[in-house]
Parts: sequence; C-alpha cells; structure tokens
Amino acid sequence: MKFISWNVNGLRACMQKGFMDFFKSVDADIFCLQETKLSEGQLEFSAEGYHQYWNYAEKKGYSGTALFTKEEPISVTYGINVEEHDHEGRVITAEYKDFYFVTVYVPNSQRELARIDYRMEWEKAFLSYIKGLEKKKPVIYCGDLNVAHKEIDLKNPDSNHMNAGFTDRERDCFTKVLESGYIDSFRFFYPDKKDAYSWWSYMFKSRERNTGWRIDYFVVSEKLKGNLKDAVIHSDIMGSDHCPVELDIEIG
Repeated sequence: MKFISWNVNGLRACMQKGFMDFFKSVDADIFCLQETKLSEGQLEFSAEGYHQYWNYAEKKGYSGTALFTKEEPISVTYGINVEEHDHEGRVITAEYKDFYFVTVYVPNSQRELARIDYRMEWEKAFLSYIKGLEKKKPVIYCGDLNVAHKEIDLKNPDSNHMNAGFTDRERDCFTKVLESGYIDSFRFFYPDKKDAYSWWSYMFKSRERNTGWRIDYFVVSEKLKGNLKDAVIHSDIMGSDHCPVELDIEIG
C-alpha cells in the first residue's frame, strides 16, 4: 500500500499550483492533507475512486485536515476526544481491519514560543490517544508534526535550538513517542541521510538552497516493522512550502 501526507498550506492555493496532477499521478491508497485552511462548503473537491473526510477548524482560514482513501474505513472519527484540543480540525482517524490510520497537524509553538505550553499539553494528550488506539490495533500516523527531531533533520541546528520546532521540549516529546513503541519510518530506512527536508521557508531562497527542515513524518507501530517497504520525501513536488512524504507498506 502507498500512503501520502502533505501539508498544502492552503488547499485552494495549492490547487492552482498543480495539486491535482500529483494527486492523480501518485495514485495513493490513502492521501492525507494538513493545513487545508478551509471551512465547510468553500471547496468542491472531486476525487474519483476515493472516500473523503474533512475536519475543519472553527476559526476560518486556519489549520484543518483531510483524508482520502480508496478503501472505505470501518469507522472515521475526528479529534482526540479532548474538548480543549478539538476545535482546530487537527486530527482524523480511520479504522481499518488491521490498523488505525491517523492524520495529524500538530500545533506550532509559534514565534517566541508563545504557544509552547499549549503544545506540551497537546503532545501529552495525543500520545495518550494513540496509545489507546494501540491497545486494539497497530497505529500508523502521519502529518506535519512541527518538530525536527535530530540535528540531521534541519540545515542549521546550531542557530535554532531556541526556535519553535527544534526546542529540547518538543524534541523530547517526539523521543518519548518513539520510546513508546513507534518508528520514524524515514529514519528507519535512511538513518544517516542528510539534506532530506520536507519544509522550507518562503524567505531567503530557502528551497532553492535546500535550507530546510524535516518536520513531516510517517510514524508506525513497532508491531508493523516487518511490513515496512520504503519511505520517500517528494522534494521535487512544488505547490506548498512543504512537500509530500510517502510510506510504502505491505499490510492487510
């Protein structure tokens, strides 16, 4: 099976920049979006052959996730069942026969770390949520996790230790996830690969110079380690300040 995740940073804008060409050509079994920046009814999206599910933020033009799947899930839920965290359209969970699939847009800690305390509460709640799912079936989750885990995961680690996405607190949260029985699929296959990024600032010709961060992930239950086939970063695909990431896995 082929899974794709992409923070489109506004789906309507991305649609004008070749989104559908990639969507059709990649022919994913499940295709997930983060940061759709839509309200219900703002976009008529035709995805022939896919069941589609949307989670919209209450705030207009903000956040939002979507999931497109060829196989109809057993069930689909929205949010993580924690009221304070479920207003921003950040999570969609699809249940299949052999696994749960979750797409997530993790809150950004923002400039001067204005939201890092909220982010820490979110991290705790989200880990509890996926561990709850794990009691029933293995979990695959993907999305913009807004953290570069190791120094290898961003171009300029030395100057970013106090910046959102690379603080010790955020990185420690992701370490805790991995220690709880999960695999960073890209590093599973490519533990030492440098200059592999999924997000670039729009400033300073960052993408042209490949001055980026790897903050988009597929995270997989260790129970599925033997099913993993490959992980891909589609850095050549434009249309957003993020690029799509892919997981190939034999399952079901």
